Amino acid sequence: MLYLNSYSRGNQLDKEGERLENYTKYKLKSNEELVSLLAGKDNLFIVACNKCFKEFETVDEPDCDELVKLVAEQGKTITGSARVDFLCNKIQTEKKMQGMIPEGTENVLVISCGLGIQTVADMAGKPVYAASNSLNYTGHHGMALTKKSCDACAQCYLNITGGICPIVDCSKSLVNGQCGGAKDGKCEVDCNKDCAWEKIYRRLEKQGRLEEFLNQPVQIRDYSKVNFKVINDYVKSVRESRLAGYYGGVHPSERKEYTEHLPLERFPEPEEVVIPLSMHAGAPANPVVQVGDTVKVGQKIGEAAAFISSPIHSSVSGTVVAIEPHGHATRGECLSVVIRSDGKNTLDESVKPHKSLDELTPDEIVEIVREAGIVGMGGAGFPTSVKLKPPKPIDTILLNGCECEPYLTADHRVLLEFADDVIYGLKAIIKTVNAEKGLIVIEDNKPDAIELMQAKTADCDNIEVVVAKTKYPQGAEKMLIKRVMGRQVPRGGLPADVGCVVSNISTTKAISDAIQKGMPLIERVVTVTGERVKKPGNYIVKIGTNTKDLIDYCGGLVGDDITIKAGGPMMGFVLKDTNVPIMKGSNGIIAIDTDYSVEQPCIKCGRCVDVCPMELSPLYFSKYADEQNWQGMKDMNVMDCVECRSCEYICSSRIPLVSKIKAGKSAVRGMK
Repeated sequence: MLYLNSYSRGNQLDKEGERLENYTKYKLKSNEELVSLLAGKDNLFIVACNKCFKEFETVDEPDCDELVKLVAEQGKTITGSARVDFLCNKIQTEKKMQGMIPEGTENVLVISCGLGIQTVADMAGKPVYAASNSLNYTGHHGMALTKKSCDACAQCYLNITGGICPIVDCSKSLVNGQCGGAKDGKCEVDCNKDCAWEKIYRRLEKQGRLEEFLNQPVQIRDYSKVNFKVINDYVKSVRESRLAGYYGGVHPSERKEYTEHLPLERFPEPEEVVIPLSMHAGAPANPVVQVGDTVKVGQKIGEAAAFISSPIHSSVSGTVVAIEPHGHATRGECLSVVIRSDGKNTLDESVKPHKSLDELTPDEIVEIVREAGIVGMGGAGFPTSVKLKPPKPIDTILLNGCECEPYLTADHRVLLEFADDVIYGLKAIIKTVNAEKGLIVIEDNKPDAIELMQAKTADCDNIEVVVAKTKYPQGAEKMLIKRVMGRQVPRGGLPADVGCVVSNISTTKAISDAIQKGMPLIERVVTVTGERVKKPGNYIVKIGTNTKDLIDYCGGLVGDDITIKAGGPMMGFVLKDTNVPIMKGSNGIIAIDTDYSVEQPCIKCGRCVDVCPMELSPLYFSKYADEQNWQGMKDMNVMDCVECRSCEYICSSRIPLVSKIKAGKSAVRGMK
């Protein structure tokens, strides 16, 4: 990391003692070369990529202004210009530049590395020319902070071939035109790949440049420049992995082997439970019991205080011994009802089965779910009854069985051991919102759950199991909808805006319990795992059980320098004190090695932009947070961030991006 940062600064020396300039991706051509390039061309639009792999500063690069000035001095007409971060990022660049090139533009000049030039050439619909790098430029230009030559071969053909690289896009890396082996536009070496040279000819013909190209002298490839096959394979792999189901995402080590094979075990009856009155989004519940009251299992002890709120129920029978603030895994402290168990587990009279699903009306189902205190059990805690009364028509229910967070296997085990209940709950949701079908989405790292659910739903005409390629954060609602349905939830919108409702697996099972047994949400499955847990496992745990007791039951912790989180390693909350209760959204407790990485300056590598599933630019959030530029964060759409931590996971500078994003969100909410 320190070595990389030293390369990012213009005043450093490389290993040979040569002074490095403050760029690694491209360099503006010399004035002489640019004048030659401009000959015979007019009505120019200029696109400049802000340089990457350098110490990040929120200032514009000078190259664009330099080129604009030179073009004007040559008496040319400039139709406009644009500066874009990470021009090579095709998805984001197409969105940013949509409609940007004005009518009347005849030629486009691009200041970037080869990948950026190709990106613009693919979308511009005009002749595109490279204004950076000379033909045989072999400076510090490449894919990383090294002296490797350009992405193809250090012999740039893009100005000649219409912005299509024959080295990367031609399976044979030919530079003299097609080989004669193409059939129906496909390459004989790779029948799934379009012939690059046919694409080149078609584009040049469309732009009226084919005759000019055919009169070019024969190019001789200098294979001594670089190992082009290595570069070819690298670029191909990057392009293929960038979009797999949806934009962005990462592939952290799954570490599910600790518990995925372990069946559910019921945790011993706690002697005392501390039940928070806030385990959901919205207003905390109001207590409806008093100290000294005797309560039963399933009895309501907290009443919903608003439309976005949820009732709370006792998970044990016994005596209320306190109603007072207690430690809370995510909020620091929260008013809680403390109940000393009598060990009898006496059921409340309200806990009894409801009518059959066929007999229940949608409104009755909603009321059952509301009264049962069911909320999203994947961590968000949004009241499920509200979700089951969408303001718009719904055609599809998505059951989120991805469980994409590393380590966690709670939903996986629920699928395996409560499959019939999950399917019953899904049928209830389908009926409630009048959807056409239900899809149970399971990542391909859970083949046993996939096989079981496919067998269980084989006779269900309106239920299907969808197998998704494993990628984080696929379980996030918007990502899941895009991956499975190909629909884009609008900025600031909800799944209902695109005709979908998404439900967590454990939440769906809880709906089944509420209807078939009359049991409110008083227990859940929790994964206790991590390399620092002595005996990992999956446990059915009553709400309000002490987290420390759960860890102790698993044999305690092993070693020092341990970080304990409520939830997974990506989106979980660090627990500095384990004397907090298990809640409705507590899907896991993990104990892992503490990360002592030291934050380094941002080198503008762009990887956080590549992996952000919300298509944001997290590097700006870090910079603006340091500057307390809250308006800047708002303008960069920080409120759209889902805090999945993909950016922080991939950051080579180890910048605590999510904490800075949270600070920015808090400041933006407070802005007038």
